[in-house]
Amino acid sequence: MNIALLGYGKMGKTIEKIAENRGHKIVLKVNDDIENHELSDLDIDIAIDFSVPKAAFKNITSCFKNNIPVVSGTTGWLDDYEKAKKICNENNSGFIYASNYSLGVNVFFELNKKLAEMMQGLEDYSVNIEEIHHVQKLDAPSGTAITLAQQILEENSKLKGWQLEDADKDEIPINAKREENVPGTHTVTYESSIDKIDIVHTAKSREGFALGAVVAAEFLKDKTGIFTMKDVLSDLFKN
Repeated sequence: MNIALLGYGKMGKTIEKIAENRGHKIVLKVNDDIENHELSDLDIDIAIDFSVPKAAFKNITSCFKNNIPVVSGTTGWLDDYEKAKKICNENNSGFIYASNYSLGVNVFFELNKKLAEMMQGLEDYSVNIEEIHHVQKLDAPSGTAITLAQQILEENSKLKGWQLEDADKDEIPINAKREENVPGTHTVTYESSIDKIDIVHTAKSREGFALGAVVAAEFLKDKTGIFTMKDVLSDLFKN
């Protein structure tokens, strides 16, 4: 595949290395936004977007309008997600957005949903989420933590939302920590007066996120429509 990398920080450089090792070619590298690049002049099969929140929507929709499908992992722009999906469909393009492309994290998401389903009737247990990331991460809580919280909310009608730090009794508290050299650790905890249940995912490097994004791009090539990492996992498990 010929890949456009939108966002060429540490994550973009890791994606470049993995993509080239898998036989793909990087034909465009952009630090933040693609405003000064003429996409129609380039032979691009797919774009992988790990840019910045302020540039993400414009990057993504510009690609759709130039018949370029997009795999996006940029967080902090999701107020415009539904508009992006609409523009994708209007231009008969393809789109995958995920808060986390690690294949392990997406298995973790499935475990989280199943555990939330099992725990929703056990009223003695409270639930909370902790996420730890490197100090350069701009948004808090992480998109992954928000996805975990939303999955729990879908299974538990007694909970009304999530809140960073100070949460009411009917909200899920999310504790966001920033520490040096931490790629990402997420913990979901259920606790009662008699015991505690934790499920934890610990990333060891950025390579897991980068590999998942490239695998998602390989899945999306030549497809149209809106997909998720669940579709990617289902395709992998099928094979």
